Amino acid sequence: MRTDAGPDLRHHGDAEVRDAGAGLVDLAVNVRSDTPPRWLREEIAASLTGLAAYPDDRAARAAVAARHGLPEERVLLTAGAAEAFVLLARALRVRRPVVVHPQFTEPEAALRDAGHTVERVLLSARDGFRLDPALVPEDADLVIVGNPTNPTSVLHPAGVLTQLARPGRTLVVDEAFMDAVPGEREALAKRTDVPGLVVLRSLTKTWGLAGLRVGYVLAPPETVSALQRAQPLWPVSTPALAATRACVAPRALAEAAHAAHRTAADRTHLLTALAESTPHGLKVTGPAEAPFVLLELPDAHRVRHRLRDLGYAVRRGDTFPGLGPDWLRVAVRDRTTTAGFVEALRTALA
Repeated sequence: MRTDAGPDLRHHGDAEVRDAGAGLVDLAVNVRSDTPPRWLREEIAASLTGLAAYPDDRAARAAVAARHGLPEERVLLTAGAAEAFVLLARALRVRRPVVVHPQFTEPEAALRDAGHTVERVLLSARDGFRLDPALVPEDADLVIVGNPTNPTSVLHPAGVLTQLARPGRTLVVDEAFMDAVPGEREALAKRTDVPGLVVLRSLTKTWGLAGLRVGYVLAPPETVSALQRAQPLWPVSTPALAATRACVAPRALAEAAHAAHRTAADRTHLLTALAESTPHGLKVTGPAEAPFVLLELPDAHRVRHRLRDLGYAVRRGDTFPGLGPDWLRVAVRDRTTTAGFVEALRTALA
């Protein structure tokens, strides 16, 4: 669907697997498929005995701060990263907001809903959607970019991102998928030396908590205070706070690091299978660094519907500014699932 203003910014991957799509193999949503693990479910369940009390976020906030080596006043807990985009749009006084696309569309949607006129910087497929800081207007006072970027799977170098920082500018880097990158290389979450830097993190992707809404903001204390004033009271539930504490504990960090390496291996397997088993004409954006890959292929709209007939849901690309009808995003899954998908894709392309 497109609106008069362009792509449908409020279309997300979960729409592919609702209703008639509920029985499909889900390659449309970028949430790890074997989650949440049992130990995390037990932690969340144990918190239910405390539901009579109002949520107290102090322990979870301290745990997030310790995980990144930051003072607590630089941490704000949110109901998923999506809430953070709404808070930024409502709380910050900006004149010229810029969103770097293709990327997750919710930041632009939130800014528009808050009455802002949003400018787009469109990266090009010709150079693999690489970020050139010179493309961003010098007087932009809010710049939003993803890293690694959804849906392109591009991981921008930290040094390139920090070139976007300016006095008087808020630089928002969405690191929702950074914990799926081995070693979290190029991460800016721990940086306090970059002017105006705001980093967003999500715990819903790696841990399968999309239904619980868990995320946080890392930012200068004055920015945290401004965003906090725009939040309703008790915005993060007691179970979500329990999940936050659990997911930033050493045990969880070790498991996430292992999962990141496994995902990287599974992604390599998927890319190899695509290169070896599909007809000429399919292109993969690379090098892919996230738990999904972006494909360009002729007549992708028809292919996506044919894949649904064959039992597989993938994410359409035409709702991302800067892409169009010839793009699909595919989540990285285990090798058995990949084998079935690649065979279905060959059939759909025939």
